[in-house]
Parts: sequence; C-alpha cells; structure tokens
Amino acid sequence: MLSVWLVLVSCMDFLLYSSAEEGLEFPSFDGKDRVLNVNERNYKKALKKYDMMCLLFHEPLPSDKELQQQFHMREMVLELAAQVLEDKDIGFGLLDSHKDAKVAKKLGLEEEGSIYVFKDERVIEFDGELSADTLVEFLLDLLEDPVELISNPMEQRAFERMDEDIRLIGYFKGENSEHYKAFQVTAEKFQPYVKFFATFDKGVAKQLTLKMNEIDFYEPFMDEPVTIPDKPNTEEEIVDFVNQHRRPTLRKLRAEDMFETWEDDMDGIHIVAFAEEEDPDGYEFLEILKEVARDNTKNPDLSIVWIDPDEFPLLTTYWEKTFKVDLFRPQIGVVNVTDADSVWLNMPNDEALPSAEELEDWIEDVLSGKVNTEDDDDDDDDDDDDDIDDDSSDEDHYGDDDDDDD
Repeated sequence: MLSVWLVLVSCMDFLLYSSAEEGLEFPSFDGKDRVLNVNERNYKKALKKYDMMCLLFHEPLPSDKELQQQFHMREMVLELAAQVLEDKDIGFGLLDSHKDAKVAKKLGLEEEGSIYVFKDERVIEFDGELSADTLVEFLLDLLEDPVELISNPMEQRAFERMDEDIRLIGYFKGENSEHYKAFQVTAEKFQPYVKFFATFDKGVAKQLTLKMNEIDFYEPFMDEPVTIPDKPNTEEEIVDFVNQHRRPTLRKLRAEDMFETWEDDMDGIHIVAFAEEEDPDGYEFLEILKEVARDNTKNPDLSIVWIDPDEFPLLTTYWEKTFKVDLFRPQIGVVNVTDADSVWLNMPNDEALPSAEELEDWIEDVLSGKVNTEDDDDDDDDDDDDDIDDDSSDEDHYGDDDDDDD
C-alpha cells in the first residue's frame, strides 16, 4: 500500500506542476501513448528495437475501480518517463503476469508489480520509488558508461566526497589493459547500484595509494578503503568480493534503491536511525552513528539503515504514526519488517544524545536479542525488563541512572 500511495502522489506532482516560466517548465503528460502492451507476438521485436526496454510486470487489471485507478497511475509513471526520455532509445511496456505468463517465464520475470530493465544481455530490476523522476534518473544512470575515469585532482576530490555510495576504484595501465577490461565487465553487472571508477594517471593513483592493477573497495562512510587481495583480479574475484561486502555497516535509504535496501534485512529486522543531516542535532547524531559503524565495520551482523526524513517528506507522517516516534528529533530503533513492530532507544531530549559507547552497548543488546520487538506490546507492563523504559512500552532507555547492566 505504501508503494501505491507513493506512486499516486508522485504522479500528481508531475500532473500539477506543468505551468511555469520558461526554463522551469515541468513536464506534463501530452496525451500520446508511448507505452506498449507487450505480449508473445511483439516482445522479441520490442527488445530488439530499443537499446533498453523498461517493462512493468503487473497483475491482471482488477475489476475494482479503486484498484484500476491505482494501476492506471502506475502506467502514467511509465508514460511520463517515456515522454521525457523519448529521444534516448528506451522502450517502455506493460506485461500481464497471467495473460502473458509464458513470455514472463522466458524473460525470467517473477515479482508482480516490479519494473525490469533489459539492457544488452542483462535484466536489471528497479527497486526504487515508483515515481517518474526516480525512474528517469535510474534509466539515465544505466545509459552512462559503467566505469567513470578519474583523471585529475579535481575529479579525485569529487570521488572522495561520495561517501554515501559503495564504490570501487582501480589503477590500470590503460583502456587496452586486460585487467581494466575485466573491471569494466564486472562494473556492467552491478550498474547502477555499485559505482565503479578507474584511473590511468600515476599522480592520482599515488594520492589514492593505489598500485598498478590494484582495486580498492570503499564502504559507505568509512575513512579507509579495503584492497581486494591477490592483484591482478579476475572478473570472478571482483564479483565475489563485491557480493561478500555489499551490505554496508551503515547505509542510507535512498529513493533509487529503497526497496532493495529494505528487503535486505538481518533475520527479519532492521536497525533504523532517523536523522536530518541539515539539522544540528541530526548531524551530531549522524556523526555518532558513523563513529560506531567505523568501530564495528568488521561485524557481519551489524547493518544500520540511516533515513533522512527531509528526503522523504511524503513518508514522514506515515513513519511517525507507524513507529510512534517524533521525527523532528534523532531516533534509533529496531524494526520488524514483517509487521513494522518496533522498539526505540529512549532519548529524553535533544541535549541527551547517546555517546558512541552508549549506542554500542544498546546495539549489542539488539544483536544479542535482549532488545527486541517482541517486547513492544501496548498491554505489556512488565517492570522486570531492564531494557524498556518504565514510562514507555516501546522505547529502550539508556543512561547510568536506569541501566542495570552496569
């Protein structure tokens, strides 16, 4: 339901903001149908016609009028994207999961409601917010070269500031290097979710402490990269390394891959932190989170999802109602992804943000199961639970005065 609601609001944004001064004119649907109804008769032709093909794999059109409207709004997202990208050689289509089940099986489509992008021999699932602007950005990223070259100090500084992204950078002799070509092929497999960079410049390589044919892997928010061992690396070695290290210790929820992130839970739960980066208290709390993540980056059981409420204004009220927290203040808690049940660390006021040590103690309690969402019960008045604040059944309290663990 959440994803459907996001589609409705995002589509309305495009429909409403269509009138503006020249130079700031938002696109509005021009009435021309560009999205194909893909079936067994035309799917091969459609895939050959375009450099990329974007398919919405949908359930049969429902008889309920409200559900029909929701479906048409999803279709409108594709129509708007197709209109904006009309000159980019990208096709858009709808594929019915029941009428064209044979086609779906041939193409390897499984999840109803998902968007799949066909590019060369790859099938990439779009796991972001189903809005026209997010989809357009995703497709434009796929059109770019899978490896971006870093050739000078300015580009190097820009690379170093991309601390929210998983990224790799390698130093190679040149474009004809067999090791660079293996790096390129690997980059195509992870595009656009993992960023790949390369340099042929000796000075840039020296600043990044890279040796010839060496590849460094940068986890989000970490100060230092990890070097892939046993250079030069084959395509298989790079793929295996990325897959083993792809879940960061601290990762940001982003519109372009929000559902992929949310589905990548740890045994049915997420440790979720809300913090507005532009807010002084939110920034301070985020820095504490980064410190904790850096100190625990080798713990495979720890992964914190950071959400900046400013980047999801349409979801703020939903999250506050669902989790019963005030998102104008930093928050951290445990969320059960099955039923959205949650337990939150009690931070009485903005002046009492937990230290890195206190936050680590609480996280240890979460990972050990001492703090868990099963204790979050409105009618549970168990006073013997040391991890739950006496004044609130859904908030964990930290601090020397109330913590019996010391």
